[in-house]
This record gives sequence, C-alpha cells and structure tokens, in this order.
Amino acid sequence: MQTYGAAVGLSVLGSLGGLLTASVFLLLGDGLRVRLIPWLISYAVGTLLGASLLGLLPEALERLDARIALATLLAGVMAFFLLEKFVVWRHCHDGHECEVHKTAASLVIVGDAFHTFVDGAVIAAAVVTSVPLGITTALAVAAHEIPQEVGDVAILLRAGYSRTRAFTLNLMSGVGGVLGAITMLAASRSVPVLLPYVLAFAAGNFLYIAMADLIPGLHKKGEGGPIQQLALIGAGILTISLL
Repeated sequence: MQTYGAAVGLSVLGSLGGLLTASVFLLLGDGLRVRLIPWLISYAVGTLLGASLLGLLPEALERLDARIALATLLAGVMAFFLLEKFVVWRHCHDGHECEVHKTAASLVIVGDAFHTFVDGAVIAAAVVTSVPLGITTALAVAAHEIPQEVGDVAILLRAGYSRTRAFTLNLMSGVGGVLGAITMLAASRSVPVLLPYVLAFAAGNFLYIAMADLIPGLHKKGEGGPIQQLALIGAGILTISLL
C-alpha cells in the first residue's frame, strides 16, 4: 500500500510540480523568463539522460536479455517519433516558434493530457521497481515539464485564453499523470512480467525527448554558451546519480 501511495504521490509531483513551477515563471518579466528557460532546458537534458541511462535502462537490463532490452528502448524512441509525426504531439518551450500550436491551441491540452498520462505510468513503473528509482524518474519528469509548461501556457495566452483559464486547463490535463500511475499499478499487478519492458521503453522516451526535442534547441543562437550548457547538463546528471 505504501508503494501505491508513493507511486501516486510522485506522479503528482512529476506531472503537476512542473506546471506549478512554470506558473511562477510566467509571473516573471519576459526578459528574465527568456534568460532562465535555456538554463532549465539544459538541466532537464541532464536529468532525462541520467534517469534514462543510469536509472531506467540498468534496471531493465537486470531483468531482460540485453538485446531485448535495447530493442525495447529503440521501440520507445521510434514510438515517440511517430507520435510527433502523426499525433502532432510537439514539445514547445518558448511559445514563439510553434506553428502547430498557433493554429490549434487545443492540441496543447490534448498533448499535455496524453503526455502526463505517459509520465505518470513511467513514474509508477519506476516506483514499483524501487522507490529511489521512482524519485529520480519523477525529478526528471518535473525538470522537463517546467520549460514545456511555460511554453504551452504562453501559447494558450497568445491564442486568447486568460491566464486563469490557461492555467486551469493545463492543471486539468495534469490529472492524466494520476490516471497513468493508477493504470500502471493495476497492470503491474496483473502482468508483472511487463514491468522491465515498460522501463526500457520509458528509457527510450526520455532519450528521445532529451536528444530530439531539447538538445537541438540548445544549439540555437542566444540559448547560452556551451560551457554553461554543459555545466547544467552535468548538474542534472549528477543530481540523478546522487539520489
């Protein structure tokens, strides 16, 4: 029962913690927010890479043949590539250059709901494996959610939503994290053999987000110097390593 409580609690922390922190950033001036977001993205890259390669994947490799575990990780990478192509689930972190969201702001809410559902399921799977792994996974999710939610709320504001409505809609989509956690907990009891596959698949998810969505943005002009970026990525990896 304690495991269930930890899984749901950490899913809330991962899914909603990023949104609540993002709401604070939206109260800051545009200039300060623009300077801080690249720092958060760099740190999020480190936490995602660390959680994937130092946390989730090693646990999967303990339970699966290496070839099967890596094939499942690869399936996770390809699945999220297809989601971006066909479901139009985009990660947008500044709200300025995201044409898909500008033409259909409602997709932000749909994408966020699905995204938080997956995050909640991943956190729950990690908690069932071990609580420390669940903590590091929730931290990686929250670190990534902060810049994403700042961008998503900014997009909704540009689409004409009030601050209260934009925040409320994003908060409602965050409930998907709890539903994802509950679904994974039920599945882990019914089909426990699937758990290591979920961990390997989630490792592919985190790798894709870090390397396909976040790192390319760090190469843009004005997104911070390489030394600063490397230091923050290293800080994210170190955080995961020490927990």
